[in-house]
This record gives sequence, structure tokens and C-alpha cells, in this order.
Amino acid sequence: MNAANQQDLLLPDALPSVLGDATVSGDRPWIFGLLVAPSAVVANGIIQGGVLGYLLTQQGMKIDVASHWLSILALPTTLYFLYSPLTDFLLKRRTWLMLGSLCAAVLMLLAFRQQSIAAPTPLRLILLSGCLTQLVFASCGGMMGTLHSDKSRHTACGFFQAGSMAFGALATWALIRESSRVPAASLGWMAAAMIGLPSIFALLAPHQPVVRSSGLLQTLRILGSECKATFLRRDSIPYLVYVLLPAGTGAAIGLLPSIAQSYSINSDQIAWMNGLIGALAIAAGSMVTALFPTRWGIARPALVVYILNALVLGAMAFGPMRPWSYLCATVLYLFTSGCCYSTSTAITLEFLGESGKSGSGRFSVINGIINIPVLLMISIDGWAAARWGARGLPAIECVAALATSIPMLIFVCLRPLRPTVIKTAQLEL
Repeated sequence: MNAANQQDLLLPDALPSVLGDATVSGDRPWIFGLLVAPSAVVANGIIQGGVLGYLLTQQGMKIDVASHWLSILALPTTLYFLYSPLTDFLLKRRTWLMLGSLCAAVLMLLAFRQQSIAAPTPLRLILLSGCLTQLVFASCGGMMGTLHSDKSRHTACGFFQAGSMAFGALATWALIRESSRVPAASLGWMAAAMIGLPSIFALLAPHQPVVRSSGLLQTLRILGSECKATFLRRDSIPYLVYVLLPAGTGAAIGLLPSIAQSYSINSDQIAWMNGLIGALAIAAGSMVTALFPTRWGIARPALVVYILNALVLGAMAFGPMRPWSYLCATVLYLFTSGCCYSTSTAITLEFLGESGKSGSGRFSVINGIINIPVLLMISIDGWAAARWGARGLPAIECVAALATSIPMLIFVCLRPLRPTVIKTAQLEL
């Protein structure tokens, strides 16, 4: 390595001192609440938020067929780690974010302009749109990995999750409300605007250091070194155990309406709890992460929140089966689940370390691992509800969370987690 290259080699933990406080103050963590909007509108609003299911059944599709299509359209949120590493190459991450958002908006517009949205062609277009918006999610993860302070990262995680919930709820409310008032083509323009326009804020995204390499072999060496530093080190084992905990998963969110009748809750109350009120509760909970002092770290406060989340379910499981009990417990559960989501993202960023050359790809892999206990607990919750009734669902999730998060809290109090340090990136500022 010659003298010029030696001068270009900057370790991530040296970046704040090299760039000065101006860079730290220029992180703009709030921007991630807007950057995640395209992914939130498509995944949390149109596909999983009920918009598409409502439109399909309105156009005569049978509920079982609609459910089959919705399960297919939800696949990109699980499998995006297979192609999301693309956002680490060729273009800047914010460019990938804008490109993915705008192309997804065009595809969504084309889908709504078809003669019937219940036909295979528009549904395939929506599937492609969903795939492209997951590039937005991955790009956001990679960009958050370049923030220079723990405070910025924690705040970014809060805005990221709050924006995801808020824009998903907004899309659900606006599109379902207008579906009976405007033509399908106009509805398509609304959806496209909500997907494409927020990507403009990528122009205000924090500066992204560019990882330089002299060729393919050096690039592969950098990728291998970063993946090894993240996943193949002794200190990564506690992080892997942490993200696989069946605690703070929010798995009961989609299942609580199924037991609401046992608490004498009517359909209007369920609609409000799973609509605007629920979204606001989750979004508010997501912002709590930004309030944690950085000297506390994130692992211990996160586990305390996991335990509180479980205790709320415990109160629902063993408390009186009255409407007020369900409503209060659900609001508290949604609030603490939002906090769990944002702290989980903060743990992901600690596990990730600096973004380096492969930040988006590694973020996507870790996020895929986090989804494992979520899917597992959804199945277990459903099994418990079928076996033991309405009390079984919150009870089983409460027991699973407490049985795993309390020992983990004791462990991290005795031996704090050691964040990943990426030392191999050659950065061009």
C-alpha cells in the first residue's frame, strides 16, 4: 500500500474525530421517518394493511383466493435479503432508494390502471412493486449504519419505526376511504404519489462515505472481512441469541382481534384499535428509544421493555375479561411493541457495526434472523388460542418472553454486549 492509499485508510471509529462535530450534527436522524415511507405504504398499507384485501373482495375475488395472493405478495418482506445486497454496489444507497421508490410507484400506478385489480397481471405488478420497495428498506438500514453517534442511531431507529407505522396507517385509511369515491386510476395516482414523493427526501440524507476498492478481488476481500467481523466472532453469539429471543416480537398484534369477542368488544372498537389508534400507539412507542440516555446502552433498556411488554400480556391473560381490560391492555401492548421494534432495530445496528461496503446486505440478513422468532410466536400464539381459548394466546407469549428475556437481562448486566467494529473499510469522503 503506497502513502496515498495509507492516507485514505480511515477506520470507522475514527470518522467522527476526522469529520468533526459538524458531521455528527448533520446526521439528521429524523429523515429516516420519511425515507421508509415507500416501503411502509406498500408493505404495511397496501399489501398487509388491508387495502388490497378489501379491493380484491370488493371486485368479487373469493376470500381464500385473496388470502393466497396476499401471502405471495408478502414474500418480499421475508426474502428481500436475497437481493437487497445489490444496494451496496454500483450506486449510492440513497440513489438506490430513490430508484426503487420511483419504479415501485410506476408499477403500482400501472397495476391500478388495469381493467380489474383482481386479475393476475396487476397482482404481478404489485409483487414487483413490493420487491422494489424492499430496496428502500435495505438502503435505509445501510445508511443508518453510517450515522456517527449512538444518540443519532437510537433516534433514527425511533423515527424509522414510527414512520413505518404512520405511513402504513395513512395509506390504509386514505386508500380504503377513497376507493368508493374515485375511479381506480385516480386511486392508483394516490398510491403512486404516497410511494414516490417521499423518496425526494433522500436528497437530504446524511452524507454516505464511499467504500473504494481497486478491483473485484479486493472488493471480495472487503466483503469477506466485514461479514467475518459481524457474524464470525465470539462476541456475535450473544447478539445472535438476543435477536432470536421470542420476546418483544409483537406477534400477538394481528391475533388479538380474534379473541376480542371474548372480552365483549364490538367490531367498531376492533377497527379503531387496529387502525388509527393502534398505529399511533405503536408510533409513539417507537419514539421512546430516542429518549434513552446513550450511557445506558441499548441492550438492557430493550430487555426491560420486552419484560414490560410481556407483563401487559400477562395482565390480559389473568385479568378480568371485560372490555376495559382488553382496550387498556391492547393500547399498552401496542405502545410497548412499538418500543420493542425500535430497540430491536437499534440492536441490529449495534450488531451490524459500521456499514462499510456491505451494510445494507448485512442489515437485511440480521433483519431476516429477527423475523424467525416473530413467525414462530405467531404460530405458537395461534396454537395456544385454539387449545386454551382467549386467555391462552396472551399467556403463552407472556411466559415465552419472560422465560427468555429475564435470563438474558441478567447476562447482559454481568457481561455487556460488545458492538461490532468494522476495521477494513477503505473510505472516500
